[in-house]
Amino acid sequence: MISDPEAASAALGDGGGSAGPAPRQRARHTVRNFAILILAVVALDVAALNLVPPFPKGGQPGEACAFPACFIESVVEPPPPAVVWDLAPEAETGPAPMLYFHPSISSTILTMWLVMAVILLLAVVLTRRLKMMPGRVQNAVEFIFELGRDFTVGIGGERARRYYPIFAAFFLLILFSNWSGLVPPVGRVEELRAPTSDVNVTIGLALTSFVIFQGEGFRRLGVRGYLGKFFPVGEFRHGIGTGILAMYVGFIELFLEFVKPVTLAMRLFGNIYGGEVALGVITALTIAIAPVLMVSLEALLNAIQALIFSILTLMFILIAVEGHGDEDHSGAAAGESTAHNAPGGVQSNPAAA
Repeated sequence: MISDPEAASAALGDGGGSAGPAPRQRARHTVRNFAILILAVVALDVAALNLVPPFPKGGQPGEACAFPACFIESVVEPPPPAVVWDLAPEAETGPAPMLYFHPSISSTILTMWLVMAVILLLAVVLTRRLKMMPGRVQNAVEFIFELGRDFTVGIGGERARRYYPIFAAFFLLILFSNWSGLVPPVGRVEELRAPTSDVNVTIGLALTSFVIFQGEGFRRLGVRGYLGKFFPVGEFRHGIGTGILAMYVGFIELFLEFVKPVTLAMRLFGNIYGGEVALGVITALTIAIAPVLMVSLEALLNAIQALIFSILTLMFILIAVEGHGDEDHSGAAAGESTAHNAPGGVQSNPAAA
């Protein structure tokens, strides 16, 4: 026991001082490791340029490739994905129109299957040994789960809590699909390509979202209640002008319902494919240093695009299940009336009591 206050404060000061350099030392190690990683990527890019130089599309390795046009064409992929497995090889292979149907397994579908397998594997590994006294991994998983759930509730209120699994499923699938394009094998070989850089995949995701929020609208409001949002025939009771105006607004809302999947699909496809093109062009022109910074920026933008798609899907669901407003306020009004009319003037609300 230290009886001298000065000695005690000195001891505490020494203890605090000895603990101080540790965080700074860890920060220095982190910065050093990050700098080493960047230098390693730059060295790898320079070595790849000299050992495996670019060659023209359709040409042979070692064939002369003019800078910069040939460098750019060799790394930028066209919008249509490569066919990995043709399910109808006997079909005619002529110049395809803008919209056509040809059963095949493309590079984007194959990559999406791999992404789905990785997500399912991670889900099984991270949740197979749950305990009442969690360890570090379980704590991290539960923290991320609760953070996403609170974020969902913060955006859409308590009604959004039940739709958090849909929000999380879209976010994880799109996030991993976007990030797969930054992994070196994907996009470097013909059989693998980022799924969301294919407009067919983004249209499929958007149509899935469309079916979900339309189905929830019919399920929660009923056929009559949901279609009444777009065909408010009852407004004619308030006059011809009011009815015509309400029908006009309803037709506009009905048209916008079919615009929603188009905007979801085109926004995601345009940002991901455009980012890949930009990254490929800058890589071809600058070879090493700038692509390292571009990959970091692209990873952030890919996460933002996955978040935007998931948030819009969540909001579309909440809009679809929302009634005209009269039914929502009737329950609250009835509760207030019961509270005020209770015997003795005592409120019947337990929370208020």
